[in-house]
Amino acid sequence: MTEADIYAQLTQVFQDVFDDDELVINPHLTANDVPEWDSMSHVRLMLTVERAFGTRFAAAEIAGLKNVGELVSLIQRHVPT
Repeated sequence: MTEADIYAQLTQVFQDVFDDDELVINPHLTANDVPEWDSMSHVRLMLTVERAFGTRFAAAEIAGLKNVGELVSLIQRHVPT
């Protein structure tokens, strides 16, 4: 799976979780950039990402994420290319 494939699928996940078809993600996007991104939606987002990519993340991996670019890197480490 290429980085572009991950971003495309992740964009759909973000749009679904935050119910915003106009939401565009980029490597620098953080929770502070999305008004609806609170602690509850973060849990829902991570569970949806795990389901979408067929993987599971350790809590420590998720806790260390600073932006969407780091999430993409985490997905790349878990999902075969």
